[in-house]
Amino acid sequence: MTTPPLSYDVSDADFETAVLDRSLDVPVLLDCWAPWCGPCRSLGPILEKLVQAYGGRFVLAKLNTDESPQVAQAMGIRSIPQVTLFAGGRPVDQFMGALPEGQIRAFLDRHLGPADEQPEQEPQWGPLDEAEALLGEGALAEAQALLDAIPEAEREERHAKLLKRLALASQAPAGDPVALAARIAANPKDFDARFALAALHAHRGDFGSAFEQLLDIVLRDKAEWREKARVQMVEWFEVCPDPEVVSHGRRYLGMYLN
Repeated sequence: MTTPPLSYDVSDADFETAVLDRSLDVPVLLDCWAPWCGPCRSLGPILEKLVQAYGGRFVLAKLNTDESPQVAQAMGIRSIPQVTLFAGGRPVDQFMGALPEGQIRAFLDRHLGPADEQPEQEPQWGPLDEAEALLGEGALAEAQALLDAIPEAEREERHAKLLKRLALASQAPAGDPVALAARIAANPKDFDARFALAALHAHRGDFGSAFEQLLDIVLRDKAEWREKARVQMVEWFEVCPDPEVVSHGRRYLGMYLN
């Protein structure tokens, strides 16, 4: 099946079908012109350019008024160029004269929307996305297999981060979270307990809680533990999948270090 052209000539004989009936399916921009009209000759190429730029959201019909006096009379045309937009079988708007391209775009945009609007596309779902989803579900072996299957030449930064996150989730740190929490309650400066509890949280994927424990160390200590907590937070920022949690952690880390 042949695709109808975006731009075509019309006359008295086919005006009804080519303009009125066609506008029931797609907006039709009717350019009324004549060979002797200088402004018409400058406007024509602009309209041809725009009908392509809008990608089928309207079609351009070109009517030579000298050869189609019946339509010209019925439309009451007294001056050309005259450009009329038809939709739903009737005229909805028009302009006269050889307007610059920007003004014609504004005219079209009022009825059609901007030419550069593109339909939203479904995001691509690749093996890294699947591996990350599996990590979130705790399917570590399946995630590892997917990551291993990616050719080395295609392994970029995100692949490396997922491997780090996988390693973190696979290696359970020692310690009982209840006992560690009790130690912290008894002594808020038990930094060893806070660090161990943070590691347990990170292993489970609860980076928000992990960062809170490390931030408490940064806030309370001014020496070795502070630097250790800072380094650990920066490392976990790279593997935390939640950008809001990372942003919160970075913001407070910066505040506490200053």
